[in-house]
Amino acid sequence: AVSTEASGPLGQAGLWNILDVLSIIVFLIGLAFRLTSGLFYAGKVILCIDFVVFCLRLMAIFTISRTLGPKIIIVRRMMMDLFFFMFLLSIWVVAYGVAKQGILIHNDNRLDWIVRGAVYEPYRIIFGDFPTNIDCDCTMDGTDPLKPKCPVLNENNTPAFPEWLTIIMLCVYLLFANILLLNLLIAIFNFTFEEVQDNTDRIWKFQRYELIKEYHSRPAAPPPFIIFSHLYLFIRAVVLRKPSIVYREFSKLKVS
Repeated sequence: AVSTEASGPLGQAGLWNILDVLSIIVFLIGLAFRLTSGLFYAGKVILCIDFVVFCLRLMAIFTISRTLGPKIIIVRRMMMDLFFFMFLLSIWVVAYGVAKQGILIHNDNRLDWIVRGAVYEPYRIIFGDFPTNIDCDCTMDGTDPLKPKCPVLNENNTPAFPEWLTIIMLCVYLLFANILLLNLLIAIFNFTFEEVQDNTDRIWKFQRYELIKEYHSRPAAPPPFIIFSHLYLFIRAVVLRKPSIVYREFSKLKVS
C-alpha cells in the first residue's frame, strides 16, 4: 500500500478544485460588475484575469498524458521553489533599493515613486535594466507625477553624494542577485526536475488514478440538471443520514 506521504503530494484534485472555485467566484464578480454602468470597465479587467485562471485550469486535461502529466508536477513544484526563493531575493532587493533611494533622492513624499525606486527598479536591474537616475528626465521639486525626483545635486549641478559608493553597492548587488541567487534558483530547478523525472511512470499512474476517481465520483447529469443530483446527495446525507457510497475499487490503493 502507498502511504499518505507518497500519494499526497501527487494528488491534483485539491489544486484543480481550488482553481475551479476561484474561477467561478471571480467570474461572478466580474459579471456583476459588467452589469453596472459605473463598474463596467472594472468588470472587464476582472473577467480578463479570470480568463487566465480558466486557461490554467485547462492543464488538468493533460494530467492523463504519460508525457505531459509529470511535466505539470514539475511546473507546480518549481512554482513552490520559486515562492520560497523570492524571500531570499526580496532581502537583497529591499536592502539595495532602500539604501540607493535614500542616497540619491532627498525627501520624496510620493509613495508610488518611493516604492518604485526602492523595490521596482532594483528588481528590474536583475534582468539587465540598469538604473539611469542621474541623467534621466526628472523633476526637481517632485511635483510631476509622471517623472521621478532628481537626485541630490550641489551648486555645480553635480551629484552631491559619492558616486563611487553607489557604484560599489550596485556591483555587490549584481554579484549576489544575478550570479549567486539566480544560479541557486537554477540548481534548485535542476534538482526538482531530476527528482520528478526519476519517478515519471509512478507519478503518471497516480495522476491517472486521481483523474479516473474524480470523474467516476461525479454525478452523471450535466448542468443545469446536476442540481437534482446535488439535492439527492443532500437529502441522503442530511435528512436520511446515510453514509456516502465508497466504491470498492477506490477504497484502497495498491501498487504491485
